[in-house]
Amino acid sequence: MSPFLAYEDKGTDSTSVPLVLVHGHPFDHSMWAPQIEAFSTARRVVAPDLRGYGASPVVPGRTLLSDFAQDIEALLDDLKVETFVLAGLSMGGQIVMECYDRFPDRVRGLVLADTFPAAETTEGKKARGAMADRLLREGMRGYADEVLEKMVAPYADAEVKAHVHRMMTATPPEGAAAALRGRAERPDYRDLLTRVTVPALVVVGADDAYTPVSDAEAMHATLPDSTLRVVEGAAHMPNLERPEEINEALGAFLTRVDG
Repeated sequence: MSPFLAYEDKGTDSTSVPLVLVHGHPFDHSMWAPQIEAFSTARRVVAPDLRGYGASPVVPGRTLLSDFAQDIEALLDDLKVETFVLAGLSMGGQIVMECYDRFPDRVRGLVLADTFPAAETTEGKKARGAMADRLLREGMRGYADEVLEKMVAPYADAEVKAHVHRMMTATPPEGAAAALRGRAERPDYRDLLTRVTVPALVVVGADDAYTPVSDAEAMHATLPDSTLRVVEGAAHMPNLERPEEINEALGAFLTRVDG
């Protein structure tokens, strides 16, 4: 049985399509705070904490992307959210792809932010395993200190940096390590993207070192019906670094899906 996820469920059912927001690693649902605030005035917005993150249960060992997708499906069943736009950033974007593979008939639109669809390389698998071991051994703070200015740009607002650092250091190491081990085993979603039948919005920060603009351009070229938005003045988390621009792009996309 899937663990019960902590989540935020804000806004009311209306004629607008619900929006489901899937956070990245090693964060929690609060990374979507600007989008929850902006869009819950006109539609239902659901933002879970993935297993192992935030206030959700920690399951040590290895958490596959299919485990995360199963949890989200169970949560949406429980909340009686039948169809929705599904948005994810980084690992969350890969979970969104897995969700589309599992239950495409429920998805009305995809938002893929600062993510990529390819399977892990041999070197990448080794690196993720080594990082999982390190987090279990040392905890999250040293890692958070090291990567903060890759997650968000060095020139990002100090409050944004503090929020991102706070999410990373609050993540249980066992949950983060399990996700790293599972993510290392992810499938290749590139063929799946060629078969997506709903509109997609591809977003990337212009200064993202983890998932560069070229990755977003490749996804945009692969998806049958997609819009690409490159966000200047942002790195790996443009939804926090440049929320006004992201909200404008996401709002236009949601209006299209509603129509």
